Amino acid sequence: MSLLEIKDINRWFGSGESRVQVLKDINLSIEKGDFVAIIGQSGSGKSTLMNIIGCLDVPSSGSYKIDGVETAAMSGDEQAALRRKSFGFIFQRYNLLSSLTARENVALPAVYAGMDLAQRNKRADELLNQLGLAGKENNKPSELSGGQQQRVSIARALMNGGEIILADEPTGALDTASGHNVMEILHGLHDAGHTIVMVTHDPNIAANANRVIEIRDGRIIADHSKNTDIKPSHIVSIKEKNSWHFYRDQFFESFKMSVQAIMAHKMRSFLTMLGIIIGIASVVSVVALGRGSQQKILENINAIGTNTISIYPGKGYGDRRSSRIKTLTVADAESLKEQNYIDSVTPGAGIKGILTYDNQSLSAQLYGVGDQYFDVRGIKLTYGRLFNEDDVRQNSQIVVIDDNTKIKLFADGSNPIGQVILFNKRPLQIIGVAQPNNTAFGDNDTLQIYTPYTTLMNRISGSKYITSVTVKIKDNVNSQTAEKGIIELLKARHGTEDFFTRNSDTIKQTIESTTGTMTLLISCIALISLVVGGIGVMNIMLVSVTERVKEIGIRMAIGARQHNILEQFLIEAVLICLIGGLVGVLFSFAISLLFNLLAQDFAMSFSTISIVMAVLCSTVIGVVFGFMPAKRASQLNPIDALSRE
Repeated sequence: MSLLEIKDINRWFGSGESRVQVLKDINLSIEKGDFVAIIGQSGSGKSTLMNIIGCLDVPSSGSYKIDGVETAAMSGDEQAALRRKSFGFIFQRYNLLSSLTARENVALPAVYAGMDLAQRNKRADELLNQLGLAGKENNKPSELSGGQQQRVSIARALMNGGEIILADEPTGALDTASGHNVMEILHGLHDAGHTIVMVTHDPNIAANANRVIEIRDGRIIADHSKNTDIKPSHIVSIKEKNSWHFYRDQFFESFKMSVQAIMAHKMRSFLTMLGIIIGIASVVSVVALGRGSQQKILENINAIGTNTISIYPGKGYGDRRSSRIKTLTVADAESLKEQNYIDSVTPGAGIKGILTYDNQSLSAQLYGVGDQYFDVRGIKLTYGRLFNEDDVRQNSQIVVIDDNTKIKLFADGSNPIGQVILFNKRPLQIIGVAQPNNTAFGDNDTLQIYTPYTTLMNRISGSKYITSVTVKIKDNVNSQTAEKGIIELLKARHGTEDFFTRNSDTIKQTIESTTGTMTLLISCIALISLVVGGIGVMNIMLVSVTERVKEIGIRMAIGARQHNILEQFLIEAVLICLIGGLVGVLFSFAISLLFNLLAQDFAMSFSTISIVMAVLCSTVIGVVFGFMPAKRASQLNPIDALSRE
């Protein structure tokens, strides 16, 4: 049985009126170990026939069998396996990858066969040494002469065994001396048992072969053999690996090739990343701004009391009758204190009056509060002390002043602790100074002083009613449930709902919801830039595929599977997006440093989840927008790709 058997092969190109038949009823068989030259003028169909023999092209009709196996029924990957294991190509223009060294070019077919790095490099070096290229292993094609490049091409053809060597005009681009050298190498390969099929238009070159087939206008017109007695061939292709190590090595090789492609076009890669960088930096920065502003607002809310409910007379904020409603009493506060869901209760009262000290008279607000008021409201001391439960019980004539009052009354920097001030002509001794209240809920202009509510009611105002009750809810109790309980209790005591409540948790939840919605809205707008960046990645990858069609054809010719090409270009797209995403995150950190340096009100606050999601998003964009160009590259016809310049 013949090694290669062709029956009634026809090949048409084009369609309709422009359809041309290049091969016409070709019948041909080639024995294992033979040296065959196919000769003919340009346009005769000899190169098309060779491409079909090498499974780079498919016939329009007819049968082509290799070792008795019909190739027409094979998939693209099965034909790639034949090119990888059975064929070795020697091209007229060498078809070496310019970004790879001589060693890497020679070893490339073994990459797709699954040979490990050390083994394939060793074999590549041996082949280069045998072909007289010792010391040139690390040279790139541009650093080699034409003859040396052709010898690298021959070494590549032998890398996986090269049972069948297909040489397309192997001396066409060489000077006479280099051409003779190449023919000597081919003779040596034939003597070693390789089956050689050579295409040429030069009868002198064809005369080197054992068998010469002449083709004209797509038909075989002559077939002569010098010797029909062909000695047996024992050339064996290397064994392919299919373990998980194979797939791991394939991935790493694709990764390496992708990195090489990115580094070979640094500026284009950076411009492609730019859209992703801007998009990721925008999203992460917007989320950080949203979190920072939300945290600042929540800090301000905490300053007016965390997990607290305040109770006021009247029907609600803006009720003009609330100042005339006198229904809240200390007894109400004591009743609330007995509830098991309440942590603490602070009655409150307040009046405006004249504050006098050392010939100074100022308008001030005096608050009568309980001993737990300062903890509930988050008021801290600069120095001195706060009043305690005993002070409240004993109606102690003491006062804690705010920072504004200290500045106004003690501008000379003297220590106010122990000094006595008059409020509406009632003496009060200063025991502490509160820290400035810089929150949005603080009043930085009014002079505020605090005394026990018993002192205010019994020694200053004489009123039996309080103006507010601040209730702190236990941590394990739902504040909305507690609020309902408070309302029901006071309605039962008063007989009507002549009061209203303000729940700090409700305010907190509203602000969290509002800022969260705004952050989401702005993030969605920022995501548009990510989509635009993704489209840019797709466009650049399509351009990259177009520019590298010849490279794709070379890789396919030496045995790359479709998924190898798909994987390489997909990894390249993902790498561009992933690197762009990471740079975008770093850029957002730089923005935050500048913002936090200039802004005084609040700082940007980064979320680990948002950063992780941003990087994942950039990776997904790489996969989604890189898939179509990668798929397009993997589906190219090898011979069409090779013919591109």
